[in-house]
Amino acid sequence: MINVGIEYLSLNRRANTLSGGEAQRIRLASQLGSGLVGALYVLDEPTIGLHQKDNDKLIGTLTKLRDLGNTIIVVEHDEDTMFASDFLVDIGPGAGVHGGEVVVSGYMDELLMAKDNKSGSITLDYLRGDRVIELPEKRRDQDKGKLKIRGGKIFNIKNMNIDLPLGKFVCVTGVSGSGKSSFVYEILYKNLQGRLERKYRTNESHNCESFSGSEYVGRTIMIDQSPIGRTPRSNPATYTGSWTFIRDMFATTVMAKERGWQANRFSFNVKGGRCEACQGNGTIEVEMHFLPTVYVPCDICRGKRFTKETLEVKFKGKNVHQVLEMTAEEALEFFIDLPAIYDRLKCLNDVGLGYLKLGQSATTLSGGEAQRVKIASELYRPHLHKTIYFLDEPTIGLHYEDVKKLIEILQKLVDAGNTVVVIEHNMDLIKSSDYIIDIGPEGGNKGGEIVAKGTPEDIAMNKNSYTGSYLKKHLKK
Repeated sequence: MINVGIEYLSLNRRANTLSGGEAQRIRLASQLGSGLVGALYVLDEPTIGLHQKDNDKLIGTLTKLRDLGNTIIVVEHDEDTMFASDFLVDIGPGAGVHGGEVVVSGYMDELLMAKDNKSGSITLDYLRGDRVIELPEKRRDQDKGKLKIRGGKIFNIKNMNIDLPLGKFVCVTGVSGSGKSSFVYEILYKNLQGRLERKYRTNESHNCESFSGSEYVGRTIMIDQSPIGRTPRSNPATYTGSWTFIRDMFATTVMAKERGWQANRFSFNVKGGRCEACQGNGTIEVEMHFLPTVYVPCDICRGKRFTKETLEVKFKGKNVHQVLEMTAEEALEFFIDLPAIYDRLKCLNDVGLGYLKLGQSATTLSGGEAQRVKIASELYRPHLHKTIYFLDEPTIGLHYEDVKKLIEILQKLVDAGNTVVVIEHNMDLIKSSDYIIDIGPEGGNKGGEIVAKGTPEDIAMNKNSYTGSYLKKHLKK
């Protein structure tokens, strides 16, 4: 545990109070401490929730394990981890239906030293420096008010005083366990909920002596990586609101009118048009007692969700099931004449989710995909301003190209008159922000203080900030 940088945790600390990075490293420590030889370790994004300083310790531990005589396979997007590897396998070239092929594989040194990238691998382009995520042309310096926190106190945060500027792209940084989530969730978000949402309405300040400036904010939204729905009936089409208009469109067809069917005939939540054997899920849930629940295709509708009669109704030659099987990219062309559907699907495409099927079950989406579906539905909302968006490590599971798209989207939200506050470790996203609040200096009891604040350039010049020391080289790119 000391080797992976969590020496400050007390042994009786409750698991539900750990940050994502701390929990990740405890899982690693339990495996790495066994000291096996000749083992194959498979790790899925072990750097999630880790600061670059913590990353270095993790990479050192993995390197020691390799040197003992083990093989380590890591699914990863982190640049430092990729550079530390011996062999690279890049899968793509795109996502979803556009992926699934080995684009390039080989020893890292040889791939980096080659004269050119013949494979066309986007990952290799970024690693070789042929592609970079550009710095913004200028930082926003307009004054749209401030949220003023005085005497912030919760968990390891002690007497925090900070002014958070509004109308900007703000990053909250710091080593893992330094108090970033406590600051954003327990102080900022809870106080704004208490001022802006009727359900939580209170004049008292949560976890601080005073909280002011909420009059400059209209509403607050937490865009986290929780699922967009808990049942197979939830999908990108229903979440973005486009499904309502697709059902209305099927109800206007000649056959539907002849049969006297309304839009609810094409719903998988209402009896009538859906398959009753699976209740519109397309799958049957099988309880496995001691094993996780298994979903198998419905025997009656064979996964098509609707009755045979409902599927006879077609629009532009496609029935309701075939529309749900389309990817967002394909659906864009299909619905090009219907703005209410096209505009919503375009937002999905803009956030890099063009490969998702409209009817893909919400339970099969990754955390990163679910988060981007939420951002897409926010992008569509017209005339929004004075909203403050909170995101917790939105770059988890994202490739360089996805991070580039995410930055563009977040900048759009800020350009529309909103504030975006992001807890983040990804240097490309941090360097693109207008203002940084760096919390630390260490994790646990040695954290919870404001180490540095200001523009990325200000942070890079601060000798006390670990974030600044790593940010410096990224600002030169």
